[in-house]
Amino acid sequence: MNDSELQALRAEVADLAARRDIEKAIRSYMRAQDRLLPVLHLSAFHDDAWVDCGLYAGSAAGFVDFAQGFLADCDASQHLVGQVDIQLDGNRATGEVYFIAQHRIRQEGAPYDLIVAGRYHDEYENRGDGWKIARRKEIVDWARTDPAADSFLAEQPALHLAARGEHG
Repeated sequence: MNDSELQALRAEVADLAARRDIEKAIRSYMRAQDRLLPVLHLSAFHDDAWVDCGLYAGSAAGFVDFAQGFLADCDASQHLVGQVDIQLDGNRATGEVYFIAQHRIRQEGAPYDLIVAGRYHDEYENRGDGWKIARRKEIVDWARTDPAADSFLAEQPALHLAARGEHG
């Protein structure tokens, strides 16, 4: 292997490692929201990161407090990641992450499902402590609220809704 080929191989490995680490931050963010793990949630961000989700705009620490509080009021939630498009530029990157989130909420005591679909427009940086989110803008493409319909679960006593927490 000549120097040019070795350099190209190193660049490709660095690119793949960066994408892996950025996607790990994205997955940690989502898992932390569903499992109500604020320390993991905050670990996806740089200390000075900025987040704008429409209902909140400010520091990552403030966002984590806001989101964890909202999600703790839900009976359950699940966030799924769709397409992830990342553009790398040295130790910086931008990305668009599609998501869909379902939240079991209560309205006047009755269970409802709030379903939200959208995208995150992100900026990521590797400042020597790994790839993390530096800026995040949430864009909601659509949302709906429907009465809960859990007849399948009611008819299957062996199935249950998972508890929250590290292993829930």
